[in-house]
Amino acid sequence: MPDVRPKILIDADACPVKEEAERVATRHGLRMILVSNGGIRPSRNPLVESVFVDSGPDEADKWIAEAAEPGDVVVTGDIPLAAKVVAKGAKVVKHDGGELTVVNIGMALATRDLMQDLRAADPFRQGGGRPFSKADRSRFLDVLDRVVRASMRA
Repeated sequence: MPDVRPKILIDADACPVKEEAERVATRHGLRMILVSNGGIRPSRNPLVESVFVDSGPDEADKWIAEAAEPGDVVVTGDIPLAAKVVAKGAKVVKHDGGELTVVNIGMALATRDLMQDLRAADPFRQGGGRPFSKADRSRFLDVLDRVVRASMRA
C-alpha cells in the first residue's frame, strides 16, 4: 500500500530555510525531498533525500511540479511553480512563512507579472525587496508546522 502521508518538497536552490524544514519533517516523521541543480550538501537524516536535476532554467521546478501530489507541502518562493502545485492540490509555504493557496495564487501571479514588467520598463528599478529576517525564519517554522499538521489530518 503506498504511503499516503504528505511529503515536503523543497525548491532547494537558494532556499534559506532548509534546516527549519528538516526540523519539521523530522518532528512529524515525514519524507522531505531537496530538489536542486547541485551544490546542496546531502543531509544525514534518513527522512531527507536529495534530488539533483540537470542544470538549466526551471529544471528543479519541473521536477517538483511533476512529483507534487494533493496534500504535499512545497516550500518555494517561485510563484509560477506555486501556481502549478496549488492546482494539483498541494500546499505552498514561501520562505518568509507566507502561504499560497487557491484563494491568493492568482493575485500573487498578477503581482509578480506586474513587478517583472516594471523592472523591464525601468532598468534602474532593480532589487528584490526587503532582506530575509529572523522574524521571517520564525514565521516560516510556525506556518510550515501548522500546514504540515493540517495536511496530515486531511
